[in-house]
Amino acid sequence: MNSIRPLIAGNWKMFKTCREAADTMRELLKLCREAPSDLDIMVAPPFTSLATVADIIKDSRIALGAQNVFWKSEGAYTGEISPPMLVASGCRYVIIGHSERRQYFHETDEAINRKIKAAVNHDLIPIFCIGETERQRESGETFSVLDKQVQKGLEGLSSDDLLHAVIAYEPIWAIGTGKTATSETAQEVHHHIRSWIEKRFGSRLAKSIRILYGGSVKPNNIKELMSMNDINGALVGGASLDASTFFDIISYDN
Repeated sequence: MNSIRPLIAGNWKMFKTCREAADTMRELLKLCREAPSDLDIMVAPPFTSLATVADIIKDSRIALGAQNVFWKSEGAYTGEISPPMLVASGCRYVIIGHSERRQYFHETDEAINRKIKAAVNHDLIPIFCIGETERQRESGETFSVLDKQVQKGLEGLSSDDLLHAVIAYEPIWAIGTGKTATSETAQEVHHHIRSWIEKRFGSRLAKSIRILYGGSVKPNNIKELMSMNDINGALVGGASLDASTFFDIISYDN
């Protein structure tokens, strides 16, 4: 789906103090003056730096994202962050269901579904992450695992709800390992996901939804990945922490 406007999203995970985030963001903002105009850019710093980064990128082309969200608008939920809080902080996107959230914090498909619904209800764009482990891939379970994650994660949502939603395929075995799915393997999976969306939600959504690839994305592999028909961008982890490296990924087609 090369007609879909790409999104290059940076997930800073649990890195950078407010000062470090500000320094990185100012450098990236300068670099992005030369970025291609035909793609979208998003960065997701830690919660503590959202306001700082929002102020720096105000009125720029770079959008702000959060790394997680709770499904309630307010309440006695110590340590959680609500959708209205993210909106008030300047967020447009929110990453939901990242494999690290599933693995370390035991997030279930049902919890992820509630978070996606909450995001949509508050006009936040969810970046819904799915992916299989190395064991599941070696056992030939990739498609069945992804089908279950997508089905349960999007349960109760309509095609209209998901018009602006983003899916990120992140093979867990490739996150932070230096391993990357070949462009052909990634394309096969992305095509499968898009076909599933078409069967469940219809061709209109299938033809417009952005499906990102995540998993050790680097400047030296982004161009080949982006040449695939069903890859519409990247969710970048470690390589997004350095402004110049992230910019090299953003400007992959220059």
